[in-house]
Amino acid sequence: MISDPLRQPPEGPAPLPGRPSENSSGSLDAAEFAAQYPFELDDFQVEALEALGRMESVLVAAPTGSGKTVVAEFALWLALREGRKAFYTTPLKALSNQKFNDFVALHGAGNVGLLTGDNAINPTAPIVVMTTEVLRNMIYERSELLGALRYVVLDEVHYLQDPYRGAVWEEVIIHLPLDVVIVSLSATVSNAEEFADWIQTLRGPTAHVIEERRPVRLEAHYLLEDQLLPMFVAAGGGDAGDAEGAELVPNPEVRRLESRFETHHRRPRDHRHGPRPRRHRPSRSEVVDLLSGEGLLPAIYFIFSRKGCDAAVAQCMRDGLRLTDAPERNRIRELAERRCARLSDEDLSVLGYHTWLEALLAGVAAHHAGHVPVFKETVEELFQAGLIKAVFATETLSLGINMPARTVVIESLTKFTGERHEMMTAGEFTQLTGRAGRRGIDALGHAVVLRQTDIPFQQIAGLASTRTYPLVSSFQPSYNMATNLVRNYSQTQAEHLLNSSFAQYHADKDVVVLERLIERNEGFLESYREKMQCDRGDFAEYWRLRERSARLERSLARWQQTEGREQTRNTLAAARPGQVYVIPTGKMRGPVVVVGVERSKRGEPRLLAITAHRRLIRLTAADFPHPPRPAGNLPLSPGEPSRPKPPQAIDQELRKRLASALEGLHLPPEAGEPEPLPEEREGGDLSRLRSQVLSHPCQRCPDLELHGQWAARASRLEAENEQLRKRVRGRSETISRKFHRVLEVLEDFGYVSGFELSDKGWTLAHIYNEADLLVAETLMGGWLDGLDPGELAALVSTFVFESRGPFEVVGSLPTAASRRAYALITRQYEKIRRRERRAGLELTRGTEAGFAEIMYRWCGGVSLEEVLTEEGLTAGDFIRTCKQTIDLLRQLRDAAGSPELAAALGKAVDGLNRGVVALAGAI
Repeated sequence: MISDPLRQPPEGPAPLPGRPSENSSGSLDAAEFAAQYPFELDDFQVEALEALGRMESVLVAAPTGSGKTVVAEFALWLALREGRKAFYTTPLKALSNQKFNDFVALHGAGNVGLLTGDNAINPTAPIVVMTTEVLRNMIYERSELLGALRYVVLDEVHYLQDPYRGAVWEEVIIHLPLDVVIVSLSATVSNAEEFADWIQTLRGPTAHVIEERRPVRLEAHYLLEDQLLPMFVAAGGGDAGDAEGAELVPNPEVRRLESRFETHHRRPRDHRHGPRPRRHRPSRSEVVDLLSGEGLLPAIYFIFSRKGCDAAVAQCMRDGLRLTDAPERNRIRELAERRCARLSDEDLSVLGYHTWLEALLAGVAAHHAGHVPVFKETVEELFQAGLIKAVFATETLSLGINMPARTVVIESLTKFTGERHEMMTAGEFTQLTGRAGRRGIDALGHAVVLRQTDIPFQQIAGLASTRTYPLVSSFQPSYNMATNLVRNYSQTQAEHLLNSSFAQYHADKDVVVLERLIERNEGFLESYREKMQCDRGDFAEYWRLRERSARLERSLARWQQTEGREQTRNTLAAARPGQVYVIPTGKMRGPVVVVGVERSKRGEPRLLAITAHRRLIRLTAADFPHPPRPAGNLPLSPGEPSRPKPPQAIDQELRKRLASALEGLHLPPEAGEPEPLPEEREGGDLSRLRSQVLSHPCQRCPDLELHGQWAARASRLEAENEQLRKRVRGRSETISRKFHRVLEVLEDFGYVSGFELSDKGWTLAHIYNEADLLVAETLMGGWLDGLDPGELAALVSTFVFESRGPFEVVGSLPTAASRRAYALITRQYEKIRRRERRAGLELTRGTEAGFAEIMYRWCGGVSLEEVLTEEGLTAGDFIRTCKQTIDLLRQLRDAAGSPELAAALGKAVDGLNRGVVALAGAI
């Protein structure tokens, strides 16, 4: 192992005398710890404790609810016993808060601390709970809190395959000092041995403890109309639960009923006997009522839609479903009122508190990211206490939070991914149903799948019986990671660490599979190209022209929303009376002459103008799709220089004279044409492309639509093949080569020189964001200077806000100054992306202005009610975006070069962190 300054054992107290490291001691410690529990530990738990007692790192892969936390608690117990430190990391702030409260109850407030983006409580404690990103940042910053660290628990370590955040887990495992023992807790994954082998290669002795048996056996059901049927039966007949170890097969009775229904459903309508009977699918409230009658509550009912969850609760209330008794309702009211006591009556009203509480009292609730944290936490606590009987939840509930149920209901096995509907994977099914069965309470856990109209039962049964859940790395060097590697290591050390990643460990696998996919796609492509052939001309050429024209159209639309609109405002503000402009589109199309310039209440420039039809009109930037250019000049009064005319001074005679002058004005054909876009100058004239498309012989083909369908398929498949080839190249190339391409981009933008950081590089090393380089460019370019706190909050929100669903939320910046800054940021983003494309990288996330106006108004002091009047905006989304914006504002404040900017950024933080936003971070 190479010498590595960051990974050397940290300074701190030596192990206590009497804490030997011999293997025999591990078993003694494990036995002493296990004796504290009132129940006997499972074999896999004992095996993990003994390995940890031998000071080996441990990977525990086991189903949800099996007791993995016992192993983590042993690491904390050892840390307290040895006088050392233990960090417990989680992927979610909510889970960190929950674990903090659990460990305070177990070890006392003086021994437990919390570090998240929102809270810093007792950070010098021997046990500190934190999000994984916080630990990664501490390692890069060489935090003093790392002193005496001996144990790190990585809860939910399978998060390392998350495409946006997963690299953080690998960074932590790679960079932690080698004498730190790592306890990795994971859901059941099919390649746990491979992952443990990687950790052992990297860090030394590592035990992998795999438990596939659930602590509470799971029974799968299929709900067909109002019949709850077992999904599997023993191969020789009989109930699956009575045949321990017997082979299970899909229930033939379900297949028989399904087949009979399908045959009946396809029967032609007979007018003598009326319409075909419709198969009834029970409503959500009927399903809960059925489960209640079968003794299968409490239940978590998964619906892949926030609106669907809320609608389900509303339906239960309309149908009069009541699942609680009087004592339970009293306890629910007491806990809910205590939890929400810090919120004002006004905010509670806006958040729909009374409707929410009414549903809680009935024993039902929704749980999703659209709710404020205090509502979600209250639901979690009530459900854990057995007071809430049915929770309608999105799939985010399957991650981390401790909410086991007797039954899990899955309404649909397909979900919308933002682009298309996709079938649930076996791993996702396992993750959702892992909540079913409360250890020590339930003899059985139950998973109920509602009838799927478009998926055969055999396929559903196959999904439910599969336990394949491979752990796949999402690791790749980012700009921030690269600057921190340069900052902390030599080039040799940095390359060694990157080549030690789990991504590199299996980078060369699956290349053959990808090559076969490419070969298959090429066969399809050949067929598509044959079917798109046109006897009028080269259809492939025609389609390329159309696609290129469409790309430029999209570029034009983006440009109009930012820089183009700002240039239009500036042009209108500088207009002079007597100037002639041409309106290119709309009812007022044609030349107009300016007679005055006004300002709206919001400061927007507005032109008073006369048309060739003698009308007096007002024009704003919205009337011009492009920044206009003056096409001529007319005197407002004969023999006098042009000067503004107030509306009351523009009489009919003046209108008549100016309209007549406009009609007699000979304008060149290009009058009113906009300046060419940067995209047009680089990639060709948009109007010329449109002309080429319209004049192409294929444009007049009677089979144009059919040929176009095949061409579109071919285009999509070509793009897919190009992505597959990139993946092949990426797997063939090492992670360190990609790192060097990242360094080349950083060098072009002045952040590194050779393998040394510039001043700009030191700033980037402290920026943690998906658009880290763009954020650093914004700060270093001075584009934040001079903005007030509200403008800063609005502008910084564009780096963190992300539209939900398939369509981007269109928005704009609230002031002229912020719009100018945003136009500069947008231009720089395009410059970065062009450089990334040349380097074969795709690292920088684009900005979105959909939340800017809301941030500006909230920072300015408007009420929660005013903010939440925005269509489609939920309180949970609002709070989460505020928190993310606050986090980035703080990073920028700490990195700001001028005291004035730092002060303004601090005021922006204070402006956002108030009311429900501030309370959302409280424990």
